[in-house]
Amino acid sequence: MKTSRSGKAFLLVALSCFGVARAEPAPSLDAWDAAKQMGLGINIGNTLDNTTTWETGWGNPRITKEYVESLAKLGFKTVRLPVAWDTYARDERITDEKLKRVGEVVDWITGAGMYCVINIHWDGGWIDSSNKEKFAKTFATFSPDAERKFAAYWTQIANYFANRDGKVIFEALNEETKFDNEGSQAKAFATLTRVNQLFIDTVRKTGGNNAKRLLIVTGYATDFTKTASSDYVMPKDTVPHKLLISVHYYTPWQFVGMTQDESWGKMRPTWGTSDDFAELETLFDLMRDFSQRNDIPVFIGEFGATDKKEAPSRVRWMEAVIDAAFSRQMVPVLWDTGGDVSRTPPYAPSPVLRDVLRTALLADDEEGPDRLCDELATFANATEAKQKHSVWLTND
Repeated sequence: MKTSRSGKAFLLVALSCFGVARAEPAPSLDAWDAAKQMGLGINIGNTLDNTTTWETGWGNPRITKEYVESLAKLGFKTVRLPVAWDTYARDERITDEKLKRVGEVVDWITGAGMYCVINIHWDGGWIDSSNKEKFAKTFATFSPDAERKFAAYWTQIANYFANRDGKVIFEALNEETKFDNEGSQAKAFATLTRVNQLFIDTVRKTGGNNAKRLLIVTGYATDFTKTASSDYVMPKDTVPHKLLISVHYYTPWQFVGMTQDESWGKMRPTWGTSDDFAELETLFDLMRDFSQRNDIPVFIGEFGATDKKEAPSRVRWMEAVIDAAFSRQMVPVLWDTGGDVSRTPPYAPSPVLRDVLRTALLADDEEGPDRLCDELATFANATEAKQKHSVWLTND
């Protein structure tokens, strides 16, 4: 894919190792300015969000400071830190141990010059009562118990991080936002508005930097089309231009997620036709229009494609998503569970990600930051030297 010059300008800023713009203190940081500074992001997925054994239960090692610093060296400007809180809470109280550990990782992230987004991630389905067997009476609703716990957890999280600067951003919740058993579509959307409003109000009243901290509210099912619909109603904030809205991009699912044919559709091994690009542009235009209409930047909290697909297609798709996002002043955040950036030394990017970063910097003969190019070359050399002992995790 040939990257547009407008998109490339954003991309070069996002991937520069030296950070053209520094984050401002929380009271003065505007959401639109922050969106420009947040650049390209990455998730530390399947780690602090796992619900078996915290951090390591889904096969990843504990997060290290060196790993976090490697993300900054690769040019990432934002790290989204998904966290499961409820699984490990006791009587709706988050343990000091868990808060301290999250705080340690957050400080490593911001200390490396990156933004850190903390959320309440999927955590056993308690928010939207999505486990029908466990939540028979409140299935697919925001129950009174969930409302009480949601406010309790955000109060504790916000209080713990109240004095962190503007690089720490809170995100209300993940994808648990359908609430489609509330009685009607209108009521389902209204419930999400109520959840987002509860999040804003709970955080704001904790004071400190939280009174003006940047916050991310969640789109309906984090879906572009559903969020951009007239049914979606924005929550209200007490301070202007401090909100971003979160959606995820996994389109077309037959390519990015499916690894075998299903009754409802066939798996696609490749991506990159003119129709594929047209679909992407149409959806991103739809979300851009919503963003402009509501005067709120878009945070694409997750995008990614399984490594089971053809590598050139993965490169094309990732480059297209990044370019489409930056050309519309959106923040794209790669979903990664250790497959595209190794969790073990030397914390190498996958060949696909390395190509995406290199192409983004060097396409059209535009000169990228020398340090980042050297970093990628170092990883490439390390890869060749260790072919018999892979240095990154895969989903094989």
